[in-house]
Amino acid sequence: MLSPLSILLVLSAALLHAGWNALLRGGADRLQSMLVMSITLGFAGFLMMAMAGVPWAATGYVVASGAIHLCYNALLVRMYRSGDLGETYPVARGTSPALITLGGSVLAGEWMSPLGILGVGLVCSGIFLLAASRAGTGRAPLHLSNLPDALATGVSIAAYSVVDGLGVRAAGNLVAYTGGIFVFFLAMPLWVFARRGRAAFVMPVSEMAKAAIGALISLAAYGVIIWAMQENAMGAVSALRETSVVFAALLGAAFLGERLTGLRLAACCIIALGAVCVGWRT
Repeated sequence: MLSPLSILLVLSAALLHAGWNALLRGGADRLQSMLVMSITLGFAGFLMMAMAGVPWAATGYVVASGAIHLCYNALLVRMYRSGDLGETYPVARGTSPALITLGGSVLAGEWMSPLGILGVGLVCSGIFLLAASRAGTGRAPLHLSNLPDALATGVSIAAYSVVDGLGVRAAGNLVAYTGGIFVFFLAMPLWVFARRGRAAFVMPVSEMAKAAIGALISLAAYGVIIWAMQENAMGAVSALRETSVVFAALLGAAFLGERLTGLRLAACCIIALGAVCVGWRT
């Protein structure tokens, strides 16, 4: 079971994570926002390794996590091109706890309890309810357009979470390991620059600043999660983190003009409750 300090910090990370997703979703150009975020995180990663060293003992985990994070970032951009934050974010985040718990069980002996099985059912039920809330707004059904991208994002979240849970334990150095992961984020802007040139990076200063702030929020949020996974079960940490779906729904309604229906809010709460059950340890 997580300690009170771990619970408080992971809940704070959940709020921060929903916040930087709201910044990305609210950006004028999601690809450009992600480019600035990737550059900011990449240089922050170099700075972290300069202070803490290179995580040589966990090199394989760092490379795997970096590659998965690049796929995750690309999926985020694709997902937010048409999907509302309050609809796609809960699906992406809500599908990952069950997969992470399964990965933790198989790879780290963190076997899922009967309560965790109940949590899986709650998460799935919440996702179906979320799709129903989308249809109830009179807009295009979520499952026809945005659901595949959201589910793929959820799979990528589960993959990098399991890798990082194992990797930070192998590295034995939180700062060095986290820095190594974020250095890989520079690959995305380098690839875009090679394909599109400097024009892809031309954007208003205000948008650039907003994206850079989002990157720093992202770094703080995920740094807390990696810290928590050093000593706690990966499924438990992930489950508590996914309460961010409720924060995302509220932020989407407050700042992005997204409609917060009672059905959508109920779906987010069910997903969050299921996520907590998946990771709960007695």
